[in-house]
Amino acid sequence: MLKRIIVFITIALSLIESINAQQDPLVTHFFYNKMSFNPAATGADEGISATTVYRNQWNKVSGAPNSAFLNIEGDASRFIPGGVGISFFHDAIGFNRQNNLMLNYSYPIKVNSTDVLRAGLGVGLLNFGMKPTWVTNDPVALDKSLPGGFSSSGFDINFGLYYKSAKRFYAGISLTHLNSVNIKHSTSIGSNTFNQIYPIVSHLYLMGGYNTRNIGPGHVDIQTLIKSDFNFMSMDLNARYIVDSIGYGGLTFRNSDAISFAFGYFLPQIPNFTIGYSYDFTINKLSNISKGSHEILLRYVYYLPPPPIEISRHPRWL
Repeated sequence: MLKRIIVFITIALSLIESINAQQDPLVTHFFYNKMSFNPAATGADEGISATTVYRNQWNKVSGAPNSAFLNIEGDASRFIPGGVGISFFHDAIGFNRQNNLMLNYSYPIKVNSTDVLRAGLGVGLLNFGMKPTWVTNDPVALDKSLPGGFSSSGFDINFGLYYKSAKRFYAGISLTHLNSVNIKHSTSIGSNTFNQIYPIVSHLYLMGGYNTRNIGPGHVDIQTLIKSDFNFMSMDLNARYIVDSIGYGGLTFRNSDAISFAFGYFLPQIPNFTIGYSYDFTINKLSNISKGSHEILLRYVYYLPPPPIEISRHPRWL
């Protein structure tokens, strides 16, 4: 099964061209945000987790992206097979505003005694809108055909597969906006009506990771995320050194965009609570005006107590 997944990912990679740009937002802490782009990863880890990320991309660049995520997920196997979760993200770029709210479910399929393949589905709503402020030398002569402010919603579907091995390895493949949402808006100018369509295209995601054995007081976590809208492609390669009960430090390379440094601290006053921060050094043409990208992470994991042990009694043994 694992060999088939690797072959499938290799074939998919060969179909993607290599440049960097997507409609979907990106985050440096993608390893804590898997459910947003692959519903099959929902509930794959132990506990009930709540994760929020805020990203200020290309600081000091006018109209640059600002993104925020909120994910809540957990393993629901005590009640139903698999994992359930809810994810929300807000993305603002220039005049554009996009919001996604998704309900996610993953169904586990045991490959062997240690490995699990999950199939996941996310369904929800995608809202896209604009709040333009057009600036001209002569406001009276403003082109009336320029779009005004509007907001519209559509049905959205994500699908994915996620393979997790007890040997510290995982891999996943997913498609977001599987139904290629078209946000429609009509503008009336006099007796004429102009219909505008804002397509939200499908995106392909490939991810994988491996945890090493203990090296000194901690271990190394190596992960990659490849994403494409079938026109452009970007790749994140991340390595972190994690020390249990203390925190982590890591480095990420994103082709044609940035080199990032990430740090996390496991707050001792609140068990299983993580505070993270990353800074991206811009390496593309925007480096002349960008002051880098900032990202803040807050994450909490609650581990359910083990189920009570049921004791069977027999009248003769009371």
